Amino acid sequence: MVCPFFSKPCNTMSSADKNLSVFQTQNLPDIRERKFALIVAEWNEEVTEELYKGAYATLLQYGVSPENILRWNVPGSFELSFGAQLAAQRHDIDAVIAIGCVIQGETKHNDYINHAVAQGLTQVSLKYNKPVIFGVLTPNTQQQALDRAGGIHGNKGDEAAITAIKMLGF
Repeated sequence: MVCPFFSKPCNTMSSADKNLSVFQTQNLPDIRERKFALIVAEWNEEVTEELYKGAYATLLQYGVSPENILRWNVPGSFELSFGAQLAAQRHDIDAVIAIGCVIQGETKHNDYINHAVAQGLTQVSLKYNKPVIFGVLTPNTQQQALDRAGGIHGNKGDEAAITAIKMLGF
């Protein structure tokens, strides 16, 4: 793929080309004493529960103790930004992982939700100077979501957790 800005190959690829559960793990920071908030959308629960399980397991695998992983549910992905803000404003929270799934439907509703969530999470991260990770799937179909929630393309929850860990190393 050619990068549209630099007319040379891009290093990005879609999850159809990459397993979301395979990532670089060299030089990860020590996170044993760090506290993470996982904000989980209840909408598309079949998918978001698998994303949560992936993120939780990855955090444990890399040294976070269970008592340092807090979970808050919100009704849907649109509410992730507010949930992330409530978590990020706490001084004891080091990183926030927002987990959701917005599947394209017959209308443009998903475009508005996805844009609002991405903007909202970015604002929260910058406001509180903490990693706030976009662990939100934006697939076209339910099957694509399942493929990225522990299916053939790995688990976006794993990727979101490792991203949070890496960002704490800055």
